[in-house]
Amino acid sequence: MDEHGFFRVAAASPRVSVGNPAANAVAILEMVKQAADQKAELIVFPELSLTGYTCGDLFADETLLRGAAEALHSLALDIAQFYSGVVVVGLPVRRRSQLFNCAAVVQKGYVIGLVPKRFIPNYKEFYERRWFSPGPIPFRKYVDFGEFTHVNIQTDELYVFYEDNEVATATSTILGVEICEDLWVPVPPSSELALRGANVIVNLSASNEVITKADYRRDLVVGQSARLMSAYIYAGASVTESTTDLVFGGHCLIAENGALLAESKRFHRDGALIVADIDIERLNGDRRRSGTFGDQSAERITEYTKKQRITELLQESGLSASLHPPHETLLRPVTPHPFVPSESQRLADRCEEIFHIQTAALAKRIEVSKQRSLHIGVSGGLDSTLSLLVATKTCDLLGLPRETVHGLTMPGFGTSSRTKTNAIALMEHLGIASETIDIRQLCLDTFISLGHKPFGIDPSGMDLDSFVAALTHVPTEQRSDLVFENVQARVRTLLLMNRGFVVGTGDMSELALGWATYNADHMSMYNPNAGVPKTLVRFLVEWAADHEFEGPARDVLHSIAQTEISPELLPLGEGESLQSTEGTIGPYELHDFFLYYVLRFGFRPSKIYRLARQAIFSRPYTPVEIRTWMKVFYRRFFANQFKRSCVPDGPKVGSVSLSPRGDWRMPSDADASLWLTEVDGLCD
Repeated sequence: MDEHGFFRVAAASPRVSVGNPAANAVAILEMVKQAADQKAELIVFPELSLTGYTCGDLFADETLLRGAAEALHSLALDIAQFYSGVVVVGLPVRRRSQLFNCAAVVQKGYVIGLVPKRFIPNYKEFYERRWFSPGPIPFRKYVDFGEFTHVNIQTDELYVFYEDNEVATATSTILGVEICEDLWVPVPPSSELALRGANVIVNLSASNEVITKADYRRDLVVGQSARLMSAYIYAGASVTESTTDLVFGGHCLIAENGALLAESKRFHRDGALIVADIDIERLNGDRRRSGTFGDQSAERITEYTKKQRITELLQESGLSASLHPPHETLLRPVTPHPFVPSESQRLADRCEEIFHIQTAALAKRIEVSKQRSLHIGVSGGLDSTLSLLVATKTCDLLGLPRETVHGLTMPGFGTSSRTKTNAIALMEHLGIASETIDIRQLCLDTFISLGHKPFGIDPSGMDLDSFVAALTHVPTEQRSDLVFENVQARVRTLLLMNRGFVVGTGDMSELALGWATYNADHMSMYNPNAGVPKTLVRFLVEWAADHEFEGPARDVLHSIAQTEISPELLPLGEGESLQSTEGTIGPYELHDFFLYYVLRFGFRPSKIYRLARQAIFSRPYTPVEIRTWMKVFYRRFFANQFKRSCVPDGPKVGSVSLSPRGDWRMPSDADASLWLTEVDGLCD
């Protein structure tokens, strides 16, 4: 495991020679070499992989059982010559008058333990009870077989891979084993194993192929990983098993807490091998944050000293279980836009669901407050457009006339002709009540009342035309005046608030960065966009254009979706806005990436930086750029908690939100030094 808690695992399905353990050991050894070349630390093989699953009555034959034990012995010793990781293989193991279908956990020439299959299928095409006994619970016995003596055979054993100082830590890795049918039963053994601490579950399987079964199997593995907040590594029997009555596909899967990280192609005759990096730190963090998981598991966690400790065996072999340097490239998908599904149909479904959550939330607030007018500041930008669409569709949902929505566009000193035109056209095409108020004179009067001199210009005695003309001569590099911007934002809010119930427009990314004027666009009576990140807003507007609206309104919406993000508060240059939000605070795709991993998993800056280096964004970012904008993110995120502490109500729509009443409760006086210091220490 490396310093960020990534643990590399592999699932393999080698070619099988049914009834020939020696040949199968050679095939397994070859795949161990392949996985070792990819630096896998745990490798899982299918059920009964040393003999083949389809041996039938040969499982009662002494020659096969002895051959399997001898093959395991030679395999363990051969693996130890070049590989220090853990290998899990399947074989039949006899104990007195019983025969068990077992998983052997092997490392450094040792068979650390044997785990028998708990549930033995005996229905439809399965006849395993003819040969095998189920492993009862609890079951802790020692067995002598082959060259191994006194090997622990246990049905509920856990195997500790890595721990610091005998204490469960963020990178504690504990393995649980189940076999094929164990997963299919109503309460799988892995459920109990997880509650006792296992966060990596392996399944040695021989599930045959019939139509649609692969889809069900995939859903089962992914779903169990989500239910257990664990990793789940599944290795299925090879297509080269006997086909007397059944066909196997060599289906291998690696899942992590509801996400499929890797999947093999089925029916590959040369064997299948998949490798992926499991994020142990993420899994342990998810469990720690889920109080219900901890409540269930507290009484079931046994003392660590009672578990088979792989680290102890490593030490006996002269090795250590220390952290290794990070792999250069992680073998796991790192999506650049974690809030935005990459597949088009999933994205459309996500947008539809979010839009319905927003309209349902606003509808409830309207019903309870008995509002008969909704007021929205419409700028012609993305956020206000989304709120306007939600309000319009909410009126349709409640059977209210669209004139219930009062759109107010308030052009100021930085409003471009494009956004003004789009705002007016959109309100007209949607059929809402609309109004335009030029706020520049109100703002000029405010500057004079405050005695403020924007950009060094004294507005006293100036009329509006003279003041606007003076602004055009301000050099671009000197156009920085926070009071000038804030006055415009607060005048707009004044005009809105004095009309009635105000529907907010700010999104979650702006809340995270504090990119809002306190008690201005920061405030409303209800904000349907509060849980929507900036990277998703554009897709929502485009989806609404294509699915909820038609005609001229659709054309305007697509134009708005392509407009550069800007607050349009600084003076115009040659009639167009010179102010770019992302040019000032950084790319939103990076900030949303940082935000997701901070809120959802609480990752350290160094780990988020590593993930960002691997993600493929809309354009390449240099390491310096990522570090620069990451520092901006942490600085702004900490400094602007006071704005988030008093935001209006608004619905949570995704896995995270910044509501001070829900997901995120943080003191406004928290110090960012620890995080910023780690960012400063990052290197290429």
